[in-house]
Amino acid sequence: MATAGKVIKCKAAVAWEFNQPLVIEEVEVAPPQEKEIRIKIVAAGVCQSDLYFLLKCMNKAMFPAVLGHEAAGIVESVGPGVTEFQPGDKVIPLFMPQCRECRFCNSPKTNVCVNGIVGRFDEKEFEASRISCKGRKLLQLAGTSTFSEYTVVKEIAVAKIDAAAPLDKVCLIGCAICTGYGAAVNAAKVEAGSTCAVFGLGAVGLAAVMGCKAAGAQRIIAVDINPEKFEKAKVFGATDVVNPKDHSEPVHEVIAGMTNGGVDFSLECVGNVEVMRSALESSMEAWGVSVIVGWTDMYDIAIRPRHLICGRTWKGTVFGGFKAKDGVAAMTNAYLEKKVKLDEFITHNMPLEQINDAIELMKNSKCIRAVVEVSPP
Repeated sequence: MATAGKVIKCKAAVAWEFNQPLVIEEVEVAPPQEKEIRIKIVAAGVCQSDLYFLLKCMNKAMFPAVLGHEAAGIVESVGPGVTEFQPGDKVIPLFMPQCRECRFCNSPKTNVCVNGIVGRFDEKEFEASRISCKGRKLLQLAGTSTFSEYTVVKEIAVAKIDAAAPLDKVCLIGCAICTGYGAAVNAAKVEAGSTCAVFGLGAVGLAAVMGCKAAGAQRIIAVDINPEKFEKAKVFGATDVVNPKDHSEPVHEVIAGMTNGGVDFSLECVGNVEVMRSALESSMEAWGVSVIVGWTDMYDIAIRPRHLICGRTWKGTVFGGFKAKDGVAAMTNAYLEKKVKLDEFITHNMPLEQINDAIELMKNSKCIRAVVEVSPP
């Protein structure tokens, strides 16, 4: 492309400060360096994790930054040493890389890569950023920064996808869909004929419901304090719905009463430590498996030993246990083959200039997923 090797000036939504609206700015995106790829971002989903870093975690060391980590786009140019991609490829950037070389990537026990940088905010990350504005380097959140028309990502943090994939749909595979669906099928390992409970019915939770159904669960209890999400949960496979506000007793007691002692599998998809404990206690005491899916790093969590000592398993997962490059390609193909849903998650589409409106929708639980058109394909 004519822009290869040159600095690109384009639009991005910049987070200058904690808990302040994003500002549409002209930024400069440097050419990709060794083993890097510059991507034209076509569409990006607005995720609760973006809101967490912007509005909740209060880590002012990460600003100024360009947020966004759930997206899809087209390779504009590649840096020296890149062999896996070429300009024009459709791709999904990854907040969880897969180098295929480290001891984690070579182990079937984890999908984590030692090169992952989620939650790391230090001077080195600013120095490594390829995005600048007004003479200042902007942190690339999770090494991606997809709320920018162009971004530069390491080769190990990009997945090539089928050329037939609609970018404004498959962008959700970059976070929510893999995270929730994989939590059910990869982390919990939901079994056919089992009972499940999913706490939180945002995009991740609904993807977890979809995963439970795909795994053959007989009964799937969807739990949320917003009853407006219940019909959508049924679309993805929920058989029962529970609003904790409708009951005087704790929700884990409600679920125990519905299931003769607790579900086989429970998944917490909120990022709230109290809900994590409720999900654990909702699982069967003797063999239940409970998975923490929602992200938070603000509070400790406490339980009593008896909650585990009889045989419950409590575990966590990131990106649904998918090895990122492999999992994203597979889930994209599954969507194209109509084996998983994506369109049904998208409740709003809007241009980059309205990204603060998308954030407000997410903040106030008025959407499942808002997809932002970052730049035209």
